[in-house]
Amino acid sequence: MADGGNNWRPPRPCEAYRAEWKLCRSASHLLHHYYVHGERPTCEQWRRDLASCREWEERRSAEAQRSLCESERARVQAAQKHALVWALRRSPPAEWHLPLPQDEKDE
Repeated sequence: MADGGNNWRPPRPCEAYRAEWKLCRSASHLLHHYYVHGERPTCEQWRRDLASCREWEERRSAEAQRSLCESERARVQAAQKHALVWALRRSPPAEWHLPLPQDEKDE
């Protein structure tokens, strides 16, 4: 991926980085992020990624290519570190085909 060749493309189009940066700075995202995490969102990484993408498109800079690759790699690792909420089953429960029990209160 980071071979330095001219046929390398950024992981996302530059427009995607611009859209993510714009969304990150929006009022609705600010309110949502503050409500969920208790702090303001940091949009600096999206701005750096956008600048690196534009630099790659204009100058084919190896530094911009390396920066984009590292940023995407870190983003993927951060997304994978969260554990699943539900424990996955290997097979259905033994009595899955039986009717559900009815409460006596419903009658």
